[in-house]
Amino acid sequence: MTGTELIATCWTSAGDAAPLRASERSPFDPLDRVREVAATGWAGLGFVLDDLRAVRETIGYDRLAEEIAAAGLRHVEVELCSGWWKEPSAGWREHWEELLEAAQRLGAAFIKVGTDSAPAVEDVEPFVEPLRHLAEEAESFGTKVALEPLPFGEIASIPQGAELISLVDHRAAGLIVDYWHVFRAGTSLKELEDCLSVDMVFGVELCDADETAVGTLFEDTRDNRRLIGDGHQDVSGFIEALKTIGYDGPWGVEILSEDHRKRPLHEALEVARRTALSAFGVV
Repeated sequence: MTGTELIATCWTSAGDAAPLRASERSPFDPLDRVREVAATGWAGLGFVLDDLRAVRETIGYDRLAEEIAAAGLRHVEVELCSGWWKEPSAGWREHWEELLEAAQRLGAAFIKVGTDSAPAVEDVEPFVEPLRHLAEEAESFGTKVALEPLPFGEIASIPQGAELISLVDHRAAGLIVDYWHVFRAGTSLKELEDCLSVDMVFGVELCDADETAVGTLFEDTRDNRRLIGDGHQDVSGFIEALKTIGYDGPWGVEILSEDHRKRPLHEALEVARRTALSAFGVV
């Protein structure tokens, strides 16, 4: 074990599952995922909404929570809700309520949310009140809400996300700082340090990637992320930038790729953790 806490974010342990498929559910048994995450030295793991629905309908949240506790895992993540700035009739409300229940039952520190794939907005003001309402509701369930800016989304960069969080001004509203989204949005590490305060950073996600995107931005993030050290990004520099602003929490590792989806569960988790630790100078 090392002093660096790493979280296997949902896709890292999901096997042959990917965002925006008809079903995003992992083919791996959720209890097997918990056990293998613990066996390979991680401090926590994540689940996407389709995984959580399957858990609720089969073994139940209590059984999963018991297994997580028995494995000694300290961090659980749940995701993802979009559309939260629209009217409830748009269909997002049911997803949000499902994630609230899961977060409460599993002890998740936050619920990840995003925005639609669309051109970046020029004004974040229309998102302020809706996100503040989410934060208030999340807090009433003992959790928080964490926005993940996407370079192909309406909130398209960490600086834009930080502006929104500052305007929301609620202790239960913060950001997921995913390094892929940082460099593909063209945000420099200096810009990152300048726009962030540590209190708004709820989670951090690490990966590597080629120097330029392969295919569309969505195709690149879904199919072509690299194990840390196998790409051309300054992962260690990103880690130092987050430490500079005072971040000392756990580090998520999000490996999404065609290659990673083919790996057996134990191998996928083992290689993702080992390569991530190399960015911290741990061999």
